[in-house]
Amino acid sequence: MNVLFLTMSSSLQNIDTNGIYTDLMRKFRNDGHDVYIIYPRERRLGLPTELKEDNGVHALGVKTLNVTKTNVIEKGIGQVLLETQFKKALKKYFSNVKFDIILYSTPPITFTKVIKYARKHNPNAISYLLLKDIFPQNAVDIGMLSKTGLKGILYKSFRRKEKELYHISDYIGCMSPANVKYVLKHNPEINPDIVEVAPNSYDIPTNSQQPTANSIREKYNLPTDKPIFIYGGNMGKPQGIPFLLECMKAVKDRTDCHFVIVGSGTEYPKLESWVNSEKPKAVSLFKSLPKIEYDALASSCDVGMIFLDYRFTIPNYPSRLLPYLMEHKPIIAVTDPNCDTGTIAEDNGYGYYCPSNSVDSFVETVDRMLSSDIKQMGENAYQFFLNNYTTEHTYNTIMKHV
Repeated sequence: MNVLFLTMSSSLQNIDTNGIYTDLMRKFRNDGHDVYIIYPRERRLGLPTELKEDNGVHALGVKTLNVTKTNVIEKGIGQVLLETQFKKALKKYFSNVKFDIILYSTPPITFTKVIKYARKHNPNAISYLLLKDIFPQNAVDIGMLSKTGLKGILYKSFRRKEKELYHISDYIGCMSPANVKYVLKHNPEINPDIVEVAPNSYDIPTNSQQPTANSIREKYNLPTDKPIFIYGGNMGKPQGIPFLLECMKAVKDRTDCHFVIVGSGTEYPKLESWVNSEKPKAVSLFKSLPKIEYDALASSCDVGMIFLDYRFTIPNYPSRLLPYLMEHKPIIAVTDPNCDTGTIAEDNGYGYYCPSNSVDSFVETVDRMLSSDIKQMGENAYQFFLNNYTTEHTYNTIMKHV
């Protein structure tokens, strides 16, 4: 079968890297399908639109504006233009291909015309939305959009496009049960039979020879005699970094554990300024590390942390969770009450939920974790990954409809 995947993730330029999309595309290829990918080549790269073919994967990088890690104006315009740019590229490079499966992920929500064009050659093609981002409501939750005034006009326009995307989708794969419930509750016109859980997933990790945990900790000047909690990933508004900072202030003098923060983003300078000023004994901060180095550092820690802004009304399900589970780490999910990451972790014995509006609750949850069997919870985490979040699970969920 011919499989088309539309995405805003630039990671697809190298199909052999590990990621929720690259792993899934390799699974399709390895099962004998021809895979066609369209992804953005952002302006900052200075590269033209280009098609590369490698072992059954046709990766088309389309020159676009910067659609990630840029100002709100360029990001917004860039996402709106993606639809036209992708459709034009599809016409030029893949116009003779008859697609059987059309996959696409959010963000963005502006692929409707591209999907319609791709179905022209095969009206029976299955269109499958991998819903990773419930926009525009998530932007409303954290104050980037509103439902009234000038921003309200933008909201209504985006909401209309969101509903168009749902309407054109034969199936909608959500990241968790709470996502399924949310989509159906706020879009009652959708047939419940087409909405299901198709989670973020990874290939089962191979056993690679890693340096010892102590040697990795010594490399980063971290204590070797106490449990380490790690937060790694993006540091933007959705992650509620100001609250994370308040939590770190509350634990900065602890002697029974240590905290490691790794990443980058618009909110990173707030953490950096505090660390440079206060020099907390129990908190270490590192700018974003190469994946291999970050993975090694994470593997040497004991507990993974997830932070999300408390204002969210949509149930996010952070992709950061899976690397923790794959590394046999229990988690503390510091989130809004609508997110079911913490609930699922508690129900399955691999973590705890903590509301992201109470520093006292965070400290209590840290204490609770320290008094738990961290090693056994880590094994529970890995087993839950094997039972629910491997690439095979997502692939089979999609293919059962073919």
